Amino acid sequence: MASLAVHLHSLREELGNDFLGTLKRIKDIGFDAVELCDFLEWEDRYRDALPEAALTPSSAHVAMVGRDVGPVFDAAERVGVTTLIEPQIDRELWTNRIGVQNSAARMNEIARIGADRGITVGYHNHWWEAEYRVDGAPSLAVFVDSLDDEVVLEVDPFWLEVGGISAANMLAQFGDRVRLIHVKDGSLTRDERDQVAVGSGNLDFPKILAAAPRAVRVVELDHFAGNVFEALQDSYRYLSASNRA
Repeated sequence: MASLAVHLHSLREELGNDFLGTLKRIKDIGFDAVELCDFLEWEDRYRDALPEAALTPSSAHVAMVGRDVGPVFDAAERVGVTTLIEPQIDRELWTNRIGVQNSAARMNEIARIGADRGITVGYHNHWWEAEYRVDGAPSLAVFVDSLDDEVVLEVDPFWLEVGGISAANMLAQFGDRVRLIHVKDGSLTRDERDQVAVGSGNLDFPKILAAAPRAVRVVELDHFAGNVFEALQDSYRYLSASNRA
């Protein structure tokens, strides 16, 4: 059975208003894990509040490319995070082979540093890595072909589909490198305000989830017009039922 988590970016405003209370509401829904956002800024709060809310960090989003990663890994060790995800790399670098391969080389370097400290490093995609092409191939595929085995992936099927790629096919192609999936749903446009609870939008989640059966399902809503806790509850029910099927 695949693990379930919530990406806390979905609740950034709620966390700003009531940090511990928001984490406890996530736990009350049924989630046992969360993916951390604003990791370095909220390090101390995470270190204190996660144990009190009985939540564990599945991973954390934090920019690593272009910075000294030593302090990032130090913070991860203090909080107990063992997987760090690069949220995105400059969009312009995905328009040509040199940019893509240089980005992969930097991820490889960071992953080697992380491995020496027992920390796994991965990358999270948006729509442009899928839509942009290098010699006819999706830039994301070229990027992955240039990665060392130590670099894992957090695939966002929603953005793959927006970028014109079959998420299920890409997940199958990437195989066991995919450790986490960002699970979000909606009308498959770049407008993040169109996102809805998982299972109530246009993605074929039975097919998508079957393509990565062991990957952690990380629920995310970039933006949501209604009650985000209700959307997370609906998403949890849907994914729990999918896990049992």
